[in-house]
Amino acid sequence: MKINISGGAGELQLSEATFSQEFNEALVHQVLTAYRNAGRSGTKAQLTKAEVSGGGKKPWGQKGTGQARAGSSRSPIWVGGGRAFAAKPRSFEQKVNRKMYRGAVRSMLSELVRQDRLVVTEGLALEAPKTRLLAARLKELALDNVLIVVEAIEENLFLAARNLPHVEVLPVAALNPLALASYRKVLMTVGAVKLIEERLQ
Repeated sequence: MKINISGGAGELQLSEATFSQEFNEALVHQVLTAYRNAGRSGTKAQLTKAEVSGGGKKPWGQKGTGQARAGSSRSPIWVGGGRAFAAKPRSFEQKVNRKMYRGAVRSMLSELVRQDRLVVTEGLALEAPKTRLLAARLKELALDNVLIVVEAIEENLFLAARNLPHVEVLPVAALNPLALASYRKVLMTVGAVKLIEERLQ
């Protein structure tokens, strides 16, 4: 499989094993869910009826007042009472093995190629860390909502992209399923493509 390099720089041969896989929707969904869950802190905590302060004395007699029976002023139905099913700190982590993770990434990359959402360029080196330089380069490529994937973070490119909305720069080492799913187009350098193929073998 070949893909055109933007700017008329020829064609790049893509690895069939990485960029020609069938789209496995169930696997991609599972890996994306697990990835997002791994980012949850899981520190939410609420107090139960037994943990809130007060409520030791029965508010009023069982009979004769005309009011509903009440054994504690810290009941979940009272203002200031504890929660009936209080949230406690927990882990949201879901196990995803390496084979599944890599399979999902290969599936997503293949779908990007099929939908013409993958753009490859020779390089993105900027002379200075200026947002206007990168904005002009992206305008030439007709890209506005884009994930830029490079071999390694270049300071000028990273600084230039910080103020652009809907633009993110990631090195190959930090590439993840959530980033691939979050942008309309993905722009990769030739070196990044080769490095991804090596990592996903």
